[in-house]
Amino acid sequence: MEKINGGICAAKGFTANGVHCGIRKNKGKRDLSLIFSEKRAAAACVYTKNLVKGAPLAVTKKNVADGYAQAVICNSGNANTCNANGVEIAEQMCTLCADALSIDRSDVVVASTGVIGQPLDIAPIAAGIPALARGLGNFGSEAAEGIMTTDTVEKQISYSFEIGGKECRIGGIAKGSGMIHPNMATMLVFVTTDCAVSPAMLQKALSADVEDSFNMVSVDGDTSTNDMVCVLANGMAGNSEITGEGADYDAFCAALAAVTKYLCRMIAGDGEGATKLLECNVTGAKDEATAKTVAKSVICSSLLKAAMFGADANWGRVLCAIGYSKADVDVNKVDVSFKSVSGEIPVCENGAGIDFSEEKAKEILLEKEIEININLNSGEGKATAWGCDLTYDYVKINGDYRT
Repeated sequence: MEKINGGICAAKGFTANGVHCGIRKNKGKRDLSLIFSEKRAAAACVYTKNLVKGAPLAVTKKNVADGYAQAVICNSGNANTCNANGVEIAEQMCTLCADALSIDRSDVVVASTGVIGQPLDIAPIAAGIPALARGLGNFGSEAAEGIMTTDTVEKQISYSFEIGGKECRIGGIAKGSGMIHPNMATMLVFVTTDCAVSPAMLQKALSADVEDSFNMVSVDGDTSTNDMVCVLANGMAGNSEITGEGADYDAFCAALAAVTKYLCRMIAGDGEGATKLLECNVTGAKDEATAKTVAKSVICSSLLKAAMFGADANWGRVLCAIGYSKADVDVNKVDVSFKSVSGEIPVCENGAGIDFSEEKAKEILLEKEIEININLNSGEGKATAWGCDLTYDYVKINGDYRT
């Protein structure tokens, strides 16, 4: 597997674009994005588990029920959630997109992100779609920008890999900065690949992947109402279609995981107001489920996140988060260390504090990427979760997000 350029447009047959249509007041910010496959593609999606769901999710779920799609249309600036005519607006977006691309409206994935509970006017979208479709090309960055809300950086990645002697490509874009918490899905992620995979196996691969990727990300503990992960596979790489488990399926899953975990790190590191990416690695658990529970609990701890912002090696907050996680853990066996490019320092052994240099710990925790390494010393289970520090700016951003 090799990291390559191209992002969402790296795979054969995929083009993208992003424009400002007028949903956002800032004319310099794109607010409408389109991804298109020249061939109808196998499609797989996962959706938020929040009981309050944006109207686009219901429409998308209906459209991809047959396992296929050909385009993704997404607006930012308005979530189209809790609106009386939300489904109607989402369906109109699909129709307008389909007409502009000369495809079936049921082959359109529709998504929205932004403020909840605000009416969404179809007029700017209707006005923007023709130019959006005409301008399709190798414009993954424009599409990535068009789905951003409070994100500060574009999130895009692509890889090449081989199946059956054929080069396959896979790429993805994502948005996610706030309202991010592990309960699939808590962001918008769109992945394209030219690998030939049956709809059933594509859904199986995605559903399994999110348990180790996006469900292990938390920024603020709030599960979004709108968000989804969608994968389109158009088969244009020419490999024999993957219809069951085996070496080819494993190779595809590995490539998908490379994309999703890269995007996980980008989403966590770009959390609202964040200054640091936190990665919690748990080893030595009795099983994988225990490791995941512990990793999530630690990465979600507001007190631990605040300590990381202040570069304070307050390891007691790690133990505290483990203790209330309800995981089956022997707290008297827990070891903890902090690590960054400046080194690694053990701070807890067998559930108790040890002598360590506060100065060295501070140096380690002042870096932009911090590892919190936990060994439960009770088995072979392991897991990784991603998050960010909790800063003053998080409150500033969300104190007037709507107004």
